[in-house]
Amino acid sequence: MQKGDVFSYSRSFTVEEVLHFGELSGDQGRHHVELDDKGRLMVQGLLTASLGTKIGGDMHYIARQMNSEFVRPVFTGDVITCEVTLMNVEPSDGYVKVSIESVTRNQQGKEVLLATSHGIIRKDEA
Repeated sequence: MQKGDVFSYSRSFTVEEVLHFGELSGDQGRHHVELDDKGRLMVQGLLTASLGTKIGGDMHYIARQMNSEFVRPVFTGDVITCEVTLMNVEPSDGYVKVSIESVTRNQQGKEVLLATSHGIIRKDEA
């Protein structure tokens, strides 16, 4: 793992997943529970952000701070791709400090979420 490494993950969300996440999180705004005229629901921002947390989980990354800018909505059926770039990797005592930047785009290549984070990876997992 080194500065400049890039990781990505793509997926889409179903109506059922958005409804279930709304039940779990309590985020049940009308746009998350009522289908639009195209039969879609708007995906919760934090559910969209879970693409980045999936990548972090694969790295055994423990976030200490996360900042997100939700640029445009994501709808069920959209194929979204999160690309995470390691901006800093700094060894420390017992862990590695990591800073990341991520860009999440929809199937048209339009940015839907911009994020930064810093945290650690324990050395036994790095």
